[in-house]
Amino acid sequence: MHRVTAVVVPPVLSFDVSIPLMVFHNVEHYDVRVCTARPGPTPTVGGPDIVVPDGLDAVDGADTVLAVGSGGEPAPEEVLDVLRKAAAGGARIASLCTGAFVLAQAGLLDGLRATTHWGLAADLATRFPAVDVQPDLLFVEDGGVFTSAGAAAAIDLCLHLIRVDHGASAANAAARLAVVPPVRPGGQSQFIETPLPPERGTSFAPTRAWALEHLDRPLTLTDLARHAGTSVRTLTRRFHAETGLSPLQWLLHRRVDRARELLETTRLPMDQVARQSGLGSADSLRKHLVARIGLTPTAYRASFNPSGTRADV
Repeated sequence: MHRVTAVVVPPVLSFDVSIPLMVFHNVEHYDVRVCTARPGPTPTVGGPDIVVPDGLDAVDGADTVLAVGSGGEPAPEEVLDVLRKAAAGGARIASLCTGAFVLAQAGLLDGLRATTHWGLAADLATRFPAVDVQPDLLFVEDGGVFTSAGAAAAIDLCLHLIRVDHGASAANAAARLAVVPPVRPGGQSQFIETPLPPERGTSFAPTRAWALEHLDRPLTLTDLARHAGTSVRTLTRRFHAETGLSPLQWLLHRRVDRARELLETTRLPMDQVARQSGLGSADSLRKHLVARIGLTPTAYRASFNPSGTRADV
């Protein structure tokens, strides 16, 4: 079992505490625990107290340690000591939202890129000048330490950690059970260059869902506009307002994501992976995968699906 321990540092949002419980419990092989420096009733921001039964000894032996909460307030020294010890012992260290302030106080972000909720990013940068704060990313990995922005971005980070551990299929299954979108890329430099902007609207959500079911087709702007019952011009304008991307950019991201999942979970030849993801040819698959994550399809499959077909592209 992979032990995930969330270290809660009041003040904290009850939603943030629930995220690792919700996401990791949806996948086999994870044991999730929640602890705090003062077990028992723990104050939350704008809500009732929550009961955290375990003390900081729950961090001992954890494979992944998440710092959750603090709201930017000083963390107890014993929490900082526990986090430093866990990092020195080889645990994977991560933070959700304002938990980045806790990691920064522990000195675990010095010289690293990191992120937090956009509303507190400037404060993090001012208080901890040794941290390279990235306010526009969903989540960031640097030096083996992961940090996430607020709210849904914390879910994205937890799903990403599942993908790192068990591949796209497990992460997408966890996303479906949690009723959230599939994994959004966010910052791991080797495999993810840039995050997708968060979606801000739902009026074209049915069309996006339809497109995901037909990625193997050569979809055009006209096809999308016809399904949405609108003009190409209106589709393009409103689609960008909702997703931060043009319709064709969004489609390309989704096609590459589908190709990655097929590479991870099947033994399909590269030309079939390309066709089923809508990327056309094996050469096109190679071009887009290298541009997106810096790996050829063969190298990517070797990393995440060693039993898959090994024919080079």
